[in-house]
Amino acid sequence: MNLQNNKKTTRKLHALHAGHSSLNLNVRGLNRSATVAINEFSNSLRAQGRTVYKLGLGQSPFPVPECVVEALRANAHQKDYLEVQGLRQLRQAVADFHHRSDNVRLDPDLVIVGPGSKELMFLLQVAYYGDLIIPTPCWVSYAPQAQIVGHRVMFVPTRFEDRFRLMPKMLETICAADPERPRAVVLNYPGNPDGLTYSEKELKKLAAVARKYDLILLADEIYGKINHEGNHVSVARFYPEGTILSSGLSKWCGAGGWRLGTFAFPQDLKWLLNAVASLASETYTSTSAPIQHAAVRAFQGGEEIDLYLFHVRRILKALGRHVAERLRESGARLHDPEGAFYVFPDFSPIADKLEGRRIHGSQDLCRRALEETGVAFLPGADFGRPPSELTARIAYVDFDGAAALAAAAARPIDQDIDQTFLRQHCADTLTAVDRLCLWLTKKPSRKRANHHPDDAKEQENIS
Repeated sequence: MNLQNNKKTTRKLHALHAGHSSLNLNVRGLNRSATVAINEFSNSLRAQGRTVYKLGLGQSPFPVPECVVEALRANAHQKDYLEVQGLRQLRQAVADFHHRSDNVRLDPDLVIVGPGSKELMFLLQVAYYGDLIIPTPCWVSYAPQAQIVGHRVMFVPTRFEDRFRLMPKMLETICAADPERPRAVVLNYPGNPDGLTYSEKELKKLAAVARKYDLILLADEIYGKINHEGNHVSVARFYPEGTILSSGLSKWCGAGGWRLGTFAFPQDLKWLLNAVASLASETYTSTSAPIQHAAVRAFQGGEEIDLYLFHVRRILKALGRHVAERLRESGARLHDPEGAFYVFPDFSPIADKLEGRRIHGSQDLCRRALEETGVAFLPGADFGRPPSELTARIAYVDFDGAAALAAAAARPIDQDIDQTFLRQHCADTLTAVDRLCLWLTKKPSRKRANHHPDDAKEQENIS
């Protein structure tokens, strides 16, 4: 009897081991995207009735412009597979969009449309043979995608003093060590997770290095239209022959769930576009037809969309600066965001205080903050920074974007968005930041203290 049971157990163990051993080595240990995971976890806590402030997922709080929604309604009947590279009318609209917005001339035949720029980035990595250079802090999915494909990744840690930007001298030093090595460089700006951008002078110098070493630049400029001053400059202006320009609907058009992204290739990289298109034909075939038809309206722009973007930018600019100032008051150091809807505070100035509360790195910081305040945000370690570094990404998007947009539209355009407006229309975000700042400034204690007695039971249960 015991022998028979032992044999059954052995067979089960062998089966379990076989299942693990057959898993692709490149995906072993791969977790869910940190931004997706924090959103799902926050939602699960809310479903349990707990108060959670969602500053983790970088999702636009604003509605899709009504003219674009109407275009989707009008095209709901579209059911046929479209060309792999995308609807011709849409590719023309994308090329016109970049010419109008970025002063870059593009060939619509060199544009490809995908189910989110994230998917296009992955296929690009499958198609391209070469190293990937990623300045950190960086978006959470660049490196995992490279790991899946088996690419060599070179992380380039940037400095707070350089506004977390990749400096031309850094890039020159890397390339000069092996000048003939094929390399692609990711430039994401306005940046996720820091909300910062590049100056025209910096872009020109980076472009010069890229040209010298025949680099491919992946210009992830999906936040370009929500540069807070409305003056985004594309690096493709200065290195058109080697830049792949990435955009989409998720950030500036508020349509993350629509899943539509675009890549525009230069003529010199048509070979790479063809490879990506072949991969697309064997994977997703084509992007949703109704979404593509509606996206034409979005990329065509016009007065309604321009006004929408004006109000989106003025809200995000005022809110971002307020959040940055409150965090500085709590002891953090950070730069005012210049675009998107992120700040990337560094809490090292209060490291001793946090150490006294047994908080030793960014993961401890974010876990404890969620447990004790209900504020969910992400550690710098998820964005390529050392785990011991006390940095974090805060996405200041937990508010009703539709209501805030309507209120901004009713406000004179020459009147700044003030704190009264923010308290009224972005209340949850401000409350979250206030709670976090109060928690950061409390004195070390052996016993964890709740800042809000009325939420004490809830906070004890958050894990």
